[in-house]
Amino acid sequence: MIPEPFLQLLKESLADHQLSRSEKSSLKTWLELNQPDSALVSRLRNAAFELARITASTSPDEAPATLTWLEEIVRLLHPQQNSASEVYARAWFSPHDDCPREIRSLIAAARQTIDLCVFTITDDRLTQSVIAAHQRGVRIRIITDNDKAADLGSDADRFRQSGVQLRIDQTQWHMHHKYAVFDQKILLNGSYNWTRGAAEHNEENFLVLNHQPLVSRYQEHFETLWNSLACFENN
Repeated sequence: MIPEPFLQLLKESLADHQLSRSEKSSLKTWLELNQPDSALVSRLRNAAFELARITASTSPDEAPATLTWLEEIVRLLHPQQNSASEVYARAWFSPHDDCPREIRSLIAAARQTIDLCVFTITDDRLTQSVIAAHQRGVRIRIITDNDKAADLGSDADRFRQSGVQLRIDQTQWHMHHKYAVFDQKILLNGSYNWTRGAAEHNEENFLVLNHQPLVSRYQEHFETLWNSLACFENN
């Protein structure tokens, strides 16, 4: 069986018959997080061949571009050199990079936990990805700021209505962090708020890395902040 998040990424990347930088990075992120074995890699490759076959037969004029796409996918899948213990890091910059795609890829690849500590969340694309992960059984906790939670367009109430755990900093100061930890293995951190403005207009950045000492430090901070906000949970 082909994991649906990876299959969806393949379909999206083939829509314009080419593999863009952001699409390639999203696929690599999924592979790095999930570390598929040789049997699954073979199934993923077969799925790519089948998608290419269907596209080439229905759009003959795009067959050369489709073949180039397939070659790039095969190179991406074979061989899988990365191991879970290998350190990697990547930088993303908006508005030039497709930052929402990378974040959605990380959310889609998470298997057990996602801890979000973000000043403001208003980008519906990311909100929907978070809710979808919650619905498939990923434990999600969100910390945000009280001023921004009350803003027009804030998705705080939408998270609550969907059953996602949410705690709001209601102190006189701002909870200004913008980081997320996925499966206690991957850290996303930078200036980037989860908003359309950050994606499309602002000069923002974030890093994605799996350096375990740093990931653990952020996870520890999240736990401390989460517990400190328990008194505000029902306010």
